[in-house]
Amino acid sequence: MEDLKNDRHTFVLDTNVLLHDPFAIYKFKEHEVLIPIVVVEEIDKFKRDQSEVGRNARTISRLLDKERMKGNLSKGVPLESGGSLSIIMDTIEHATDPFPNSVNNNDNRILGLAVFHARSTKRKCVLVTKDTNLRIKADAIGITAEDYSNDKVNIDELYTGWCEMTVKSEVLDTLHEERELPLLSEDLIANQFIRLVDENNPEEICLVRVNPEGDRIMPLSQSSNNIWGIQARNDEQRLAMDLLLDTRIKLVSLIGKAGTGKTLMALAAGLQMVIDEQRYNRLIVARPIHPLGRDLGYLPGDVDDKIRPWMQPIFDNLEYILHCNSEELSKSQITHQYFIDKGWLVVEPLTYIRGRSIPNQYLLIDEAQNLTPHETKSIITRAGHGTKIVLTGDPYQIDHPFLDTTTNGISYLVQRFQNQPLYGHVTLTTGERSELAEFASNLL
Repeated sequence: MEDLKNDRHTFVLDTNVLLHDPFAIYKFKEHEVLIPIVVVEEIDKFKRDQSEVGRNARTISRLLDKERMKGNLSKGVPLESGGSLSIIMDTIEHATDPFPNSVNNNDNRILGLAVFHARSTKRKCVLVTKDTNLRIKADAIGITAEDYSNDKVNIDELYTGWCEMTVKSEVLDTLHEERELPLLSEDLIANQFIRLVDENNPEEICLVRVNPEGDRIMPLSQSSNNIWGIQARNDEQRLAMDLLLDTRIKLVSLIGKAGTGKTLMALAAGLQMVIDEQRYNRLIVARPIHPLGRDLGYLPGDVDDKIRPWMQPIFDNLEYILHCNSEELSKSQITHQYFIDKGWLVVEPLTYIRGRSIPNQYLLIDEAQNLTPHETKSIITRAGHGTKIVLTGDPYQIDHPFLDTTTNGISYLVQRFQNQPLYGHVTLTTGERSELAEFASNLL
């Protein structure tokens, strides 16, 4: 969103912006923020919803009521940023000029108000909406329209978690002898991986990581090559396993296309650290049921029956891990239900995460690209003492209607948390599911 500092402008907010980020009213600095009354009416329809949208609807209603205490919202109240907030009556007459044949459409009423306000105040009026078609309609009638981009990140410049450096042979010799190196560049950050390549022998490669304190470079743990029968098949997977097994790293994000092994490695690491090493009390696996918080009562059976269709990919990965772990275990016909019955594993929708405190657990959030930044914050703040949280996702496979590669929760997390001592990230690019899956991921 452009920072319009040369003049005071007016921003008209659409309903979907406030349902996405209730605090958007405070993000426009010294400019005027207008909320059409039809937007307030639409928000009211969502306030009883138990999903994240419903919670955001209740939040924006409380915020508007708080601002109302400062004065008359119809005349505008001052904001701490230096701007102002107003709720404006948009009438059917406002939409008559630009849309004489469809004046009862709420989108057209919002557009009509933007046109009326721009003409009456002679001030630049910008419609802010996450609705692509509404932005197109606004452009067609000469109204500036923008997406809400306060929480956007540049996906092409997103931190990958690792880099490659060419070094002299003496550097690698020192690493092998002393098992550590000083920082090789001021640009390196905490928990970043480096692929060191010998300048005289490109086949000589060593994988290292900056320590959490950000002042030394250390080789990877030798135990990060194999987790519960899951063998790292490429360097990226080795990096991911190193983060997953490091108890100093409390928050891990793994981004990658389908078939790169994100969920499989995260599950295997969770089983090892819960069952074998007993570092955590249990492994909790959750994933958003799209849309987040959908009423599970539409499906027959108890809670376990209701969530099974959504969690089947998790169960498939667990069965594969059991098959790979050992010949004896695979022949014993033990299934994921055995681990659930033992209390080592809990699989549930994200609907039940809010409001909880989760201490000393290994919490895996799958399909995190379907979370908003606010939802991601809500989940991470559930972590109690000793808990490790792992988020996996593919920003290019988003089902949420108002999210994209630049606004989803996992991309936002990577942008904000990089260089934190307790956080690590790896972007995986090489598919290992099958040759066919890799071709499909790259070509389709």
